Amino acid sequence: MKVYFVSGLAADSRVFKNILLPVYCTPVFLEWIVPLKNESLKNYALRLAAPIDTSGPFAIIGLSMGGMIASEIARQYKPAITVLISSVPCSKELPFYFKAAGALRLQKIVPVPLVKSGAMLKRVFTTETNEDKNILRAIIRESDPKFIYWAMDAILKWRSDGFTESYIHIHGTSDEVLPIRFTKPTHIIARGGHLMVMSRAREINTILRDVFQPQMQAD
Repeated sequence: MKVYFVSGLAADSRVFKNILLPVYCTPVFLEWIVPLKNESLKNYALRLAAPIDTSGPFAIIGLSMGGMIASEIARQYKPAITVLISSVPCSKELPFYFKAAGALRLQKIVPVPLVKSGAMLKRVFTTETNEDKNILRAIIRESDPKFIYWAMDAILKWRSDGFTESYIHIHGTSDEVLPIRFTKPTHIIARGGHLMVMSRAREINTILRDVFQPQMQAD
């Protein structure tokens, strides 16, 4: 089975370096494409989904903003398995202050260099290994400011109904970007932060193994 990965805002496949799928799964990383002017999250998601082979069963795994993208793709293409990590399945589960920021259009006035500098500084205090911290710093440095502006705007304007498809949602109790109290995950990782995909990969891999094994037995 092909498993399509969508990374977090302005990140890339490097954030999934510690994720190990079962041997019968083939990982495919969907790389970000250039957004159209004023493009919605939903429309962008469907364009990003163009490489997905829907002729047979497939799975999709989305991290953070990538989970929001994955939920929109899942609504349209019905994957066999949808996994959201450190994300939310619908706009109703975004923190209330995201919605307030969108109403005030704060995304238009917050300088992206400031956002990137804050993310770089935060790596000093997080629990990733030194190798992972260096990867994250490189990702932040290389991220496109124009894409970040668009992504912040698209997330704050995102409107979606409750997600009715079956899905797996893995969330950490210490997620500081999307606090767990605003969402309803199926799997909880104690003290897991927003980037636990790197720092707590062993536990996430165990969950993924348990999720994919019944599907492969059914096939």
